[in-house]
Amino acid sequence: MSKKIDPLRELLDWATSHGVKPNGIEPKRIPGRGVGVLATRDIQADEIILDVPTNCLRSLSTVPKARLRKLDEGSAISVHGILAAELALSTNTKYAPWDAVVPKEHDFDGMPLTWRPELQALLPTHASALLAAQEAKFQRDREAAAAAFPEELVERGKKGEGYRRYRHAWLLVNSRTFYYLDAALKKRRGATRDDHMALQPVADLFNHAAEADCHTAYGGDGFSFRATKDIKEGEEVRICYGQHGGDFLLVEYGFVMEGNCWDEVLLDDVLMKRLDEKQKERLEENGFLGRYVLDSDTVCHRTQVALRLLCCKVGEWMRFVNGSDDGEASQGVVDALLSELLREYLDVIEETVERIRTLEVGLHSQTALLVERWEQVRRLVSNRLASLENEATT
Repeated sequence: MSKKIDPLRELLDWATSHGVKPNGIEPKRIPGRGVGVLATRDIQADEIILDVPTNCLRSLSTVPKARLRKLDEGSAISVHGILAAELALSTNTKYAPWDAVVPKEHDFDGMPLTWRPELQALLPTHASALLAAQEAKFQRDREAAAAAFPEELVERGKKGEGYRRYRHAWLLVNSRTFYYLDAALKKRRGATRDDHMALQPVADLFNHAAEADCHTAYGGDGFSFRATKDIKEGEEVRICYGQHGGDFLLVEYGFVMEGNCWDEVLLDDVLMKRLDEKQKERLEENGFLGRYVLDSDTVCHRTQVALRLLCCKVGEWMRFVNGSDDGEASQGVVDALLSELLREYLDVIEETVERIRTLEVGLHSQTALLVERWEQVRRLVSNRLASLENEATT
């Protein structure tokens, strides 16, 4: 009886036979966390730990021309949508070892795009806005792909096999591509930076860290990954998907992480309702309406501007806006108002978490993930409030 080959081992063998060069790393299953890339020996900073040649990439250039022409006929489908259609439709066995290890449909249960509307409605404001944009893009791509290939991708039966197959492929592309620009993308009419993407084997198994363990670079021959620090044997090697807050990570990748130095939260829910129409108009005229951000250190300048409009005279406010007043004289009253708004937001968070916990829709893992995100927001708000209260008493 032959021994069953580990799919990750088979992927690595396939990849190396096609020119991929791992150096001191290997994809492994991490208990409770899925698949990641681990160091198989001590790695020194500045070592190249992975090379992926261009011929291994799946990009616009690897989509069969006949399929690409059909997808492009009379539609505004994105490159994202085209690559998803290729993944959903392809019967090419060339990539079988790679396809065998990509996330399955259920692995995307954490993506809000797959959630019930009742859960989606309880996302933080910024996450909700990101999801709305994502849903609009997905629907445009799906409709274009279904129009080009109605037999394969139009929803069939109660389970909607065509719809689900395309959504799964679309989410694979959404969460596993790297920035990439080649001749085909340069020549594509109407292509934007968001269309500059490609899939690559082995490298798509790197997990995310706010501070990367290796740096990604692209040249004419392909991608290379270079260690940015010393890594011990057995440690996980991670890349940084970008300087993203928790709302972005949740919507685009379906996870949240603790200790994210890039995390932030919007205060629009509590701040905007304090503004009357005249104040909103004044802020919009000066380019300061909305997007009031709190991060782990402070609130943004836009928030400082909006708060001063609520507690300063217009002349003083205008001097702060144009930079002739540093705002020091009004900072105390501004901080007092901010503290009041943060306490109000803590009440909103408490009510929202309670609503999530009483919902009887969706998967337990989805509600738990949403609660976890709100708890991260709570900690950001609570920490800033504590800092303000401490400053007020010293």
